Amino acid sequence: MATDLVEIRADSPDPEIIARAVAAIGRGDIVAIPTDARYALVCDPMNLRAVGRVFEAKGRETVRAVPLAVSDLFMAEALARELPRRFQVLAERYWPGPLTMIVNASAKVPLKVTGNTGRLALRHSKAAVPQALLEAWGQALVCTSANLSGQPTLASGIDVFGTLDGMIDLVLDGGNLAGAGPTTVDLTGVGWRLIKEGAIAADEIANLLSGRE
Repeated sequence: MATDLVEIRADSPDPEIIARAVAAIGRGDIVAIPTDARYALVCDPMNLRAVGRVFEAKGRETVRAVPLAVSDLFMAEALARELPRRFQVLAERYWPGPLTMIVNASAKVPLKVTGNTGRLALRHSKAAVPQALLEAWGQALVCTSANLSGQPTLASGIDVFGTLDGMIDLVLDGGNLAGAGPTTVDLTGVGWRLIKEGAIAADEIANLLSGRE
């Protein structure tokens, strides 16, 4: 399988290129895109063959969930069994932005996407390319880091192409990206738990949620 490489303006994506990517996703293809600080692999979460190909491309264990990108809070609500008050507070402050929140998935989310855990990581990026894709696609997208499992997330389209050539279908090359990746928090328990600290400091989250559980 040949991987196509197409240049895109990361801050102002061409609608024709977005349309090409949406068509590819609709065929079950995997597309690499620039996000806030790193590249991500996106596909249709309801296409289990495409989801399986994402796991294969990354060498990712199938017991690990893949995150979904959403365009707004309403889309997140439709994918979650329920959203705790903590989610609402964090989304109001940090979405769109570099915060991934893990919640209990609704029955409509395929178990394969959740890694058979029933839990789901949700992202709402402020980057132009994922926002344009979500607007054109009209529903959530798998949006997982573009890398080989256990390796650093790739920060340029050329690096993604060089690493995953032949394993994915299309790379939208928006040049080099920089900055910290997203912070990830787990909200499935009674409180909240930090999974990975990134652009948003754990102390900042703790201060925001203090007294608002």
